[in-house]
Amino acid sequence: MKFILKYFKIIIFFIVTVNVSVAQNDNSLKRIDSVKTILKTLKPSDSLNIAKQNYVVGEYYRKLLNTDSAYVYFQKAEKVFKQYNLKYETAITMFGIAVCQTYDKDYTGSETTSFQALALLESLNPINKVRQYKAYIYNNLGILFGELEQFDEAIKYHNIGLDLKKGLKGDYVRSIGLSENNLANIYITLGDYDTAIKQYETILANKELLDRYPGVKVLAMGNYAQALDLANKHDRLPGLYLKAIKLSDSINDTYDAIVIHQRLAEFYHKKGIIDSAKYYAYKAKNLSEFYNNDDMLKSLLLVSKIEHGEISRKYLLEYIALSDSLYKSEREKRDKFARIKFETEAIEKENIEKEKVVRFLFSLSVIILIIAVLIYLFLKQREKNKVLQFKQSQQESNEEIYNLMLTQNLNIEEARAQEKRRISQELHDGILGRLFGTRLSLDSLNFNTGDEAVQTRSQYISELKNIEEDIRKVSHELNTDFVSGGGFKDIIHNLIESKSAIYNLKYTFNHYTEINWDNVSNKTKIHIYRIIQESLHNIYKHANATQVNISFNLKKDVICITMEDDGAGFDVSKVKSGIGLKNIKSRILEINGTITINSKKNKGTSVTLEAPLIS
Repeated sequence: MKFILKYFKIIIFFIVTVNVSVAQNDNSLKRIDSVKTILKTLKPSDSLNIAKQNYVVGEYYRKLLNTDSAYVYFQKAEKVFKQYNLKYETAITMFGIAVCQTYDKDYTGSETTSFQALALLESLNPINKVRQYKAYIYNNLGILFGELEQFDEAIKYHNIGLDLKKGLKGDYVRSIGLSENNLANIYITLGDYDTAIKQYETILANKELLDRYPGVKVLAMGNYAQALDLANKHDRLPGLYLKAIKLSDSINDTYDAIVIHQRLAEFYHKKGIIDSAKYYAYKAKNLSEFYNNDDMLKSLLLVSKIEHGEISRKYLLEYIALSDSLYKSEREKRDKFARIKFETEAIEKENIEKEKVVRFLFSLSVIILIIAVLIYLFLKQREKNKVLQFKQSQQESNEEIYNLMLTQNLNIEEARAQEKRRISQELHDGILGRLFGTRLSLDSLNFNTGDEAVQTRSQYISELKNIEEDIRKVSHELNTDFVSGGGFKDIIHNLIESKSAIYNLKYTFNHYTEINWDNVSNKTKIHIYRIIQESLHNIYKHANATQVNISFNLKKDVICITMEDDGAGFDVSKVKSGIGLKNIKSRILEINGTITINSKKNKGTSVTLEAPLIS
């Protein structure tokens, strides 16, 4: 009676499971039909949009585990994405293909496709969606290397994928939980049950994960129970298995329930509880018929081990037949994908040839453009040279005029000096001599003894002495050339005053030490004049200043000129010398001088010129 009730439960569960699975598949198929309808409305010229819709259909088929159809649509999308050089779209399509290859046990092909997709993603900016798919690809690599029993590689890639997922922005709680579960499964396969148990306990302690995604809890609980079983820690068994099955029933998670039923059957079989072992083994077999063929294989082999006699033989033969069929199917799929890959590579070669032509045309265009630019620059430079030559000739003319002006000014100053010396001589030799004679005559009257006469003569004599002293003082001052060299200072002052007025600048002009400009060559004075003129122009043009301070000083026969402004300033180490600054440096070298420029942004500029008094 108990046996009949158990099998009655299996039939009821089987009916419910089939209905849920059919409903889920119907929903996905409706979505596929909807996208296919959209594809029919698109024009052939809209190849990029068609490729995107093909990718969507491929994803739906992949999630339905229909890898044949997924391959077809992914391959169509991949061709177009590569033609348009859309690296991200190509990479995620290749990820879909790699997952299908892993499902079909084409692990070598999946490895190659995964690394090709990773190479494309590595060439892109590491934005969130790029890192997301890198994490998915590393997870796939972890799974396939686990199937290839290269467990160190599997652990490495699972950990890389986990680290990437933990750094993503968004809700990846479920994805992280699944990756942690996959990593723990590797430790079970390695026989490191303690590490696996700790990993599962960490997952099951994540309340947010389990509350939001009970499907992950089913998976983790079933695997945790298996790790305890293999570690011979049976205190919580079969309770954990039964809880996992109950939870999977409550959320209609029949796919994960297959493995839990298989493991529970194996648990009861080891314990010698054959009825329970058969119950859960048959339950797993019935569920497997609607899902993964690998699970069906495992279920058939499990039933053949638990059953006896003809029944065991029957299921073993079914297992062998299905295994052969699956091997043949997997080989055909690998061959089919190899053909698809060959066609894709042929298209890639064609695209490479097209790219070569495009590159050649582009290179030719660049060369032509460079030649055109060089010709333009040559003509432009020739025009600039003409302008510079004109400016140079104009400057030479200006210097000649200025030289004449200085010479004329010196002649005037010389004439003034001569006139002053003439007046001085006239005062000294003429008026002073006559006054001296008058004084002597008055002295001779001193012999008149009248009191009144004596007093009067004394007053006149005293007055004459005063006049004599005044005239002597005037004569001395006139004989001193007090305007000697002052003409050039006045010229500089006039220059600063006129330019400051034009440039709307306030200025100060200080001549701290009197310099005998007569001892300075005209060449030096011309260059100093032009340097100050150019500096004022640069201050107006570049500094945006309101105040300029100019000072002259003489230190050990070296003329020191300082020009300071309160303008914007600049970084001396980075700014290239313009024509104005080059002219200033050239002029200062002409008179064996030096120039020092100190400037800071927003703190003004100070220019110090030093030139020898006699160059």
